[in-house]
Amino acid sequence: MNTRNIRRLIAGSAIALATLAVSANTYKIGSIDIGQPSARPTAPGQKSGTAYMKLTNKGAADRLISASTGAAASVELHTMAIEGDVMKMRQIDAIELPSGQLVELKSGGYHLSLVGLKAPLKSGDKVPLKLKFEKAGEVEVMIQVEPAKPADAKAGSAHEHAH
Repeated sequence: MNTRNIRRLIAGSAIALATLAVSANTYKIGSIDIGQPSARPTAPGQKSGTAYMKLTNKGAADRLISASTGAAASVELHTMAIEGDVMKMRQIDAIELPSGQLVELKSGGYHLSLVGLKAPLKSGDKVPLKLKFEKAGEVEVMIQVEPAKPADAKAGSAHEHAH
């Protein structure tokens, strides 16, 4: 093999590995695509954490109605909004997934609150999480624990769980 062919082989392998890495963190149940499930590391002794993801509904309207994980006593569906000058977080019964829409669970908006963590979430951890949708059913995803990106940190992660 000449140098040019070796470079092409290496480049092609890198692209294939990147594609596998992206697809390894994407899930599907029915007409719902679940992308980038993630959580932020927590401090020792911190009793709650937060999980995020992107939910794309390519079919009829559905709802995320619950979630659970062995890593926490419970998982609550939450929304966060600014009312006046105060950021308020509240538990909700479901997250609506309109037909043909992307719903992002992210800092400063909808998110999953992992309550009663059994151990701190550490960067690099992978945590199983079961999602239950009203119509599509249940699916287990793996949450990747990773540090906040600079844009996420600006969105307000410091006050995420001051219940």
